[in-house]
Amino acid sequence: MDLNKIKDPSFLKELDIRQLNQLASDIREFLINNISKTGGHLSSNLGVVELTIALHYVFNSPKDKIFFDVGHQSYVHKILTGRASQFNTLRKYQGLSGFQKRCESEHDVWEAGHSSTALSGAVAMAIARDLDKQNFNVIPVVGDAAMVGGESLEALNHLGSINNKVIIILNDNQMAIGKSVGGFNDFLSSIRLSGTYNNLKEDYRNITSKNKFGKMIFNISKRVKDFVKHGLIDDTIFEDFGVDYLGPVNGHDFDDLIRVLNLAKASKTSVVVHVVTKKGKGYRYAENDFAGKWHGIAPFNISDGTIKNPESEDKTTWSKLVADHIEKKMVSDQDIVAITPAMIHGSAMDSIFAHYPDRSFDVGIAEEHALTFTAGLSIAHKKPFISVYSSFLQRAYDQINHDIARMDLGCLICVDRCGFVGADGPTHHGVFDLGILNPLPNVIICTPSNSKDVKRFINTYLKYNDHPYILRIPRGSIEIDDTEVEEILPIGKWSVEGFDDHEITIISYGQNINMIRDFYKDKDIKIRLVDAKFIKPMDFELLDRLVDDKPLIVYETELKINSLSSNIAYYYSQKGILKRIYSFGVDDHFSVQGSIEEILKDEGLDMESFYQKVKEIIDEKREN
Repeated sequence: MDLNKIKDPSFLKELDIRQLNQLASDIREFLINNISKTGGHLSSNLGVVELTIALHYVFNSPKDKIFFDVGHQSYVHKILTGRASQFNTLRKYQGLSGFQKRCESEHDVWEAGHSSTALSGAVAMAIARDLDKQNFNVIPVVGDAAMVGGESLEALNHLGSINNKVIIILNDNQMAIGKSVGGFNDFLSSIRLSGTYNNLKEDYRNITSKNKFGKMIFNISKRVKDFVKHGLIDDTIFEDFGVDYLGPVNGHDFDDLIRVLNLAKASKTSVVVHVVTKKGKGYRYAENDFAGKWHGIAPFNISDGTIKNPESEDKTTWSKLVADHIEKKMVSDQDIVAITPAMIHGSAMDSIFAHYPDRSFDVGIAEEHALTFTAGLSIAHKKPFISVYSSFLQRAYDQINHDIARMDLGCLICVDRCGFVGADGPTHHGVFDLGILNPLPNVIICTPSNSKDVKRFINTYLKYNDHPYILRIPRGSIEIDDTEVEEILPIGKWSVEGFDDHEITIISYGQNINMIRDFYKDKDIKIRLVDAKFIKPMDFELLDRLVDDKPLIVYETELKINSLSSNIAYYYSQKGILKRIYSFGVDDHFSVQGSIEEILKDEGLDMESFYQKVKEIIDEKREN
C-alpha cells in the first residue's frame, strides 16, 4: 500500500485480517526506512503497529479520542491520519513533530513529551463528555512503565471512584527506555505467564450464573476473595482500584486485538485492556535491545544497525564523563550510591549498575520519589548521586525544594540535557531548570565548561557533602580527558580570560564559553570573557571588579527570566551600581525543534547573529 495516499483511518474498516497484516508489514518497512534517515523513536513505534491499526479499526477517530502517553509512540497514528508524506521532515526544523501535536491534526487530541499524563487527561475528557451528554470513547494508550508514574496512579484512583467510562490500553512491552523495574512489573509478569486469566474468569462467571445455586457460589466466592488476596476472581490491581480488566492480549494478533477491543467498546464501565507487545518488533537490532539504545536512535544503516555518523573516538558524552568519574570514586568511597529514574542508558550509568548493583537504584519513571529517596539516603549518611534530565527534573520541583534544599542535605544532582536538546523540541529543552532552582536557598549550582571542572566539582561534593550540589551539563559530546583530577573547585569562583584593553565583557557558562571563545579568536573585537561556572553562589568579588565603562553582555541559552543575567542585574541594583546589562537568552516562549544550530538561529543566539549584535552595542557605546 502507498502509505502517502492515506488521508484518514476510515479506509481500515474495509480491510480483512490478511490486508491488515500486510498494512502492518508496510508500515514497519516505512518506519525503518524513514527513521534510518531522520532518527527518532523507532523501537516504541515498531512495537505498537498492530495495536494502533486495531484501535483505528475498532474506533472512529477523531470522534473517539485515541491518544498516547508520552506521545513518542504515535508515529503509526500519524501515518494512519494522513501524515506519511511529511515523515522526511520528522523532528526537523519546522517539520513533523516526534510527538502528538494538536496543531498538526484534529486526530491529535492530547500532546505530551513526559510520561504518565494521559490518564489524567482521559478522566477529564470522559467527565466533560458526560456533562455535555455526548457519545464518544476516550482511549489513552499508556505504557507499563508509565502506568506506575505517580500521576497515572492518582488518575486511576480517581477513575475508580466515578462512573465515567474510559478505555485504558495498557501497552505492556516490559520496557521504559530500558527494562521496566519494580513491583508493578512483577505483577504484570505474573499475569503474562498465566495467560488465561480472563478466559478462566469468564468461564467461571458463565457457569455460576446459570442457576440460583451457581449465583450463590459466585457471590460467596467474591466475599471470600476479600480475605484471600490474589484469587482468581476479579483480582487484579486495576479491579482493586475499581476498574475492570481484560487481558492479557497478544498485541501483534489482529484477531485477538479486535475481539478484545470490541468487548471494551461494548463495556458499560471503565476497563483496562492489557496488551502485550514486543518493543522493536520487526527489526532484529531493536528487538534484541535491552539497554535502550534503540529507544531514540540517530540516523542508522539498516543493514547492520550501525550509526551513520558516529561520534569521534576521541570524544565522549557529558553524561558519560560524569558517570565515569562517579564510578571511579565509588571504588574507594563506599558511601556513594547512584540513583536514576528509568534512565540508566540515557544517563550513561550502565557501567555503574553493572559493577555496583548493590549501590545503584533504578526507581522507574518516578522523579518525585527519586529525589525524596535521594534525601532519605543523605539523611542516612550516604553520598547520593542522581542523574536526571532537565526537562524531567521539573516534575520533582517540590521534592528538591521541600525535601532537599529546605533540610540542606548533602547530595549531588546531575541535571542532564541542559539548554537546547534539538529534535525532541519544546517538551525536552532544558531551559527552565535555572529559573526554578535559582530561588532555592542552600543549593550550589555549577555549569562547567570543561571536563576538569566537572571532575573538580564532583570532588568538591564528595569531600564536603554539606549542601545540595547541582551539576548542570548539556546534551552532546566533549573531548575525552582521562586525566585523574583530585583537586576541588572553589565554590562560587569564576574565571576571566581575554584582553586588558577589552572593548566589551561577555559573561557566559557551560559549553557556550567554548563556542564564544572559538568564534571570537579571529574576530576584530577584543572581548573579556568570563566563565561564570557557578550560577549560585555568584562570584560577587569579581562582579564588583567587572564594573567599568565598557558594555557588559550576559549570553545564555536558557530562559531569561530568573537567569544569571537577572541575578547579576539584581545584585548590581541592590548595591546601587548603575550598570546596563545586555541580556541574551530565551525570551518568554517555548523554543522550536530542529538542530541545535537551527534553534540558536531561530532564537537569534547563533554566533553570527550574536556577533552582529555585539558590534551594534559597541558602536552605540562609542556614539554615546
